[in-house]
Amino acid sequence: EVQLVESGGGLVQPGGSLRLPCKTSGFNFRIYYMSWVRQAPGKGLDGVPIIDRQGGTAYDGSVTGRFTISRDTAENTVYLEMNSLKTEDTAMYFCARGNWGLGTLPAGHRPTPRGLGTQVTVSS
Repeated sequence: EVQLVESGGGLVQPGGSLRLPCKTSGFNFRIYYMSWVRQAPGKGLDGVPIIDRQGGTAYDGSVTGRFTISRDTAENTVYLEMNSLKTEDTAMYFCARGNWGLGTLPAGHRPTPRGLGTQVTVSS
């Protein structure tokens, strides 16, 4: 059974940091691109960063220089390090298997498989 389990979300003040791990199982993690996508309240899904099989990365412009995606193939885990958080980063964050693109995902595009998500709230 394919599983992706995110954790590490929470409430943080603007300017703060969080690290989100996503533990995966049930598939060959090494051969897949991995993505993080987020959904703010009342909005659609946004692709945030992508990491390829060799560790190459790409980021949406809204998070470039602040977020870092990485992967640990020994642990079958993908991470999202978030620094200098802004109120507009408030969203449910999901990790997803595959390359789901950056920026606003087309309507009807629901990354799958993905985890249940972890909530990140940036507020003073």
